[in-house]
Amino acid sequence: MLTNRIKALFSGLLILSLATISPVTLAEAETLQPEDGQGGTAREIVGKLEMLHYNKQKVGDDMSAELWEEYIDALDPTRSYFLASDISEFREWQDDLDDQLRTGEVEAGFEIYNRYRLRVTDRLNNILSQLDKGLPPFDFTRDESLVLDREEAEWPGSISAADELWRKRLKSSVLNLRLTGKEDEEIRDLLVRRYQGQLKRINQQTSDDVFELYMNSLTRLYDPHSNYLSPRSLENFNMSMSLSLEGIGAVLQMEEEYTKVARLVAGGPADRTGKIKPNDKIVAVGQGEDGEMVDVVGWRLDDVVDLIRGSAGTFVRLETIPTGGDGSHRTILIKRSKVKLEDQAAKKAIFEFSDGEKNYRVGVINLPTFYIDFEAYRRRDPNYKSTTRDVARLLDELKQENVDGIILDLRNNGGGSLQEATMLTDLFIDQGPVVQIRHANEQISRHNRSRSRAMYRGPLMVLINRLSASASEIFAGAIQDYNRGIVVGNQSFGKGTVQTMAPLKQGQLKITQSKFYRVSGDSTQHAGVTPDIAMPQLIDAESVGESAYDTALPWDRIHAVPHAKYFNLKQMLPGLIAKHNERTAADPDFIYLREQFRFESERADRKFVSLNEQSRKDERERINEELLIMENRRRTAKGLEPYATFEELEESESDSTAAIGGPVEIKLEDDPILNEAGYIMSDFIGLTEKTAKAPPQVANF
Repeated sequence: MLTNRIKALFSGLLILSLATISPVTLAEAETLQPEDGQGGTAREIVGKLEMLHYNKQKVGDDMSAELWEEYIDALDPTRSYFLASDISEFREWQDDLDDQLRTGEVEAGFEIYNRYRLRVTDRLNNILSQLDKGLPPFDFTRDESLVLDREEAEWPGSISAADELWRKRLKSSVLNLRLTGKEDEEIRDLLVRRYQGQLKRINQQTSDDVFELYMNSLTRLYDPHSNYLSPRSLENFNMSMSLSLEGIGAVLQMEEEYTKVARLVAGGPADRTGKIKPNDKIVAVGQGEDGEMVDVVGWRLDDVVDLIRGSAGTFVRLETIPTGGDGSHRTILIKRSKVKLEDQAAKKAIFEFSDGEKNYRVGVINLPTFYIDFEAYRRRDPNYKSTTRDVARLLDELKQENVDGIILDLRNNGGGSLQEATMLTDLFIDQGPVVQIRHANEQISRHNRSRSRAMYRGPLMVLINRLSASASEIFAGAIQDYNRGIVVGNQSFGKGTVQTMAPLKQGQLKITQSKFYRVSGDSTQHAGVTPDIAMPQLIDAESVGESAYDTALPWDRIHAVPHAKYFNLKQMLPGLIAKHNERTAADPDFIYLREQFRFESERADRKFVSLNEQSRKDERERINEELLIMENRRRTAKGLEPYATFEELEESESDSTAAIGGPVEIKLEDDPILNEAGYIMSDFIGLTEKTAKAPPQVANF
C-alpha cells in the first residue's frame, strides 16, 4: 500500500534483523493481548473517521481488505519476516476487519502482530547465536546481489527460501560495515549490540504500541496526515509543538529499518550545520563530543528521538548516510538548542543586478517559517513578534534604501500560521480574498482576506521549492493568482489539508477536516504551486512531497472568487523565460545542478546492490570520480582551481560549513538559484518600467 520511502511518522515499529528460522511454535513465544478500553477506542476512531474526516469514507468491506494489506505492510514492508503460509493463514480476516472494528474487536490485529513478534524474536535469537561464534565465513568475491526494493516481492515460500534471503541480508550488513573501514571483530561487536538492542525493544513492546500501529494502519487509508496518538505519542506530539522543545530541529520518520530525516526546522541547529538534508539516514547517535556512538538501525522512532533530544547547550553526534552519495557514512556534531523565534525571523539583504541595460537594487527577504509569538499576542504585548510585523518593518527599510524590486524567499518554508500567511499577503495586495477553505460539511469559508491597501506595490518575486508547504503555498498561490508577482523555483510540497485534534477516551485522533483552495479555485493539495519560471530540481519529488503518499487526498478545484489582476504576466513571462533559459544554458552552476540531480536520481532508482566487495569498491570509485569530474568541470568553467582528488573535494565541503552552525545569512556566492532569481527580477523590473501598468481589474468568472 504505502511506499517504503514514506512510511507514516508513527509507524516506528519496523525491526530489521538477520537469522535463520527455527521451528518455534507460537505457544513458546510471549504474546500481547488487547487491554480494557481499546475496543471502545477502536469504535470511537471508526465513528469519528466516518463522521468527521474530510472525504466521508465508510469503513466497509473494501476498506477491510485495504486495512489488512496496510497493516501487514506496516509490520513487514520488506516481506522478509512473514512466510507465505503466515499470509495465507491471515487471509481469513481479510474481509472481516471492518465488522470487527465496529464491534470493538481488535484481536485479529494482535494475533497478526504476535506472529510477527515471534518471527522477529526467533530471527534475532538465531543471529545472536551465530555471532557468538564469530562472523559467518562469507565469500565476498562471489558475484551475487541483494534486491533493494521488496515491496512487491513474493513472501518466502519456505524456510529455506527465507534462510537464503536473510543470508544475503546479513552479508550485506557485514559488507556495508567493512566498506566503512571496520575490522571483523568490530563489525561482530557492533552487530551483536544492534541485535541485542532490537531484541530488547521488541520485548518491550506493549499492548498500547500494537493498538496504535493497528489503528494508524486504518487512519492512513483516509490520508497520510490523520493519525491515532496513544497517550505516549500524544505526549511526544505536544512536546514537538512546544517552543520549549530542545533538540536539533529535525522532523524524523521511519523508512524500513532506518530513521530518516523528513525535513529540517528552518533556523534550527541541524539546519545551521549545512550538512544534513532531507532523506539522509541516521545510523548511530553519540552523546557529547566524544561519547560512544550507539547504533540505532532498527530502533523505534520515538526511541531514536529520545536519544537525540537533550538539553540546550549540550552536544550530540549523528552518524548519517547522506542521500544520493556512495553509501559512505558521515559524522556530524550538533549543539542542541531551543528553536527560538529569532532564529526563524525574517532577514533581508540588498544585491545589485543588471538586465543588460541598467543596474537595479534588489531586496531579498528570507522567510524560514510563518511564525507568531502566540503567548505575547494573547497577553496583548504591543511588541509581539510575528512574520507580518517583521516583514513590514523590513519592507519599510528596503523602501528607504531605494530598492527597485523585492524577492521573498520561501524555499524550505514548511508553513506555520494561516493567520500570518493571510496578513503577509495583505502587505502586497489591496482588499480581497486570500484563500478558500472547504470543510468536511462542504461549506466554504472565505474569511481569510486582505483588508487594507498594499504596503508595497512594486515588482515582486516569490521563490519556492519542493519543501515550501502549507502556508507558503497559500501565500505563493495568492500572489500568482492575483498576477501580483512572479513565482520562481520548483513545484511546492502540496500540503493543502487542515488537521484538528479529536479527543478519545484513550489518546487523541488527529484528523483531516478541511482543504485549502486558491482564489482561482485550484486546490493546493497534492499538486502544490507550479512556478511561473522553473529552476533546476534539487529534491526528488517522487520521494518528498504530498504526491509521494499513496493515500494523499487528490487535487481538485472549486469555483473561483472574484479577485484583482495586477501585472500583465501573460505578456511578460515568455520574454522572461527566454532570457532565463539563454542565461542558464551555459551557466556552470546550473549545468552542475542538473547533472547532480540526474546522477542522484539514477542511483536512487537502483533495484539491486552487489554483494561482491571489489565490485562495491569499484562502484564507489566510479561514483567519487564522477562527482569529482562534475565539480571540477564547474570550477574550471568559473575560473577556479580544480581539486586534485575526491578527498580534497570532501575536505573543502567539510570546511565550508561550521560543525555547530551559526546564524543563517543571505549569500549569493553559494546560492546560484537566488543569484539567477536576482537576474530574473532585474529583467522583470525593466519590463515593468517599459510597460504602462493598468490599474487592477476584477476578473470575470
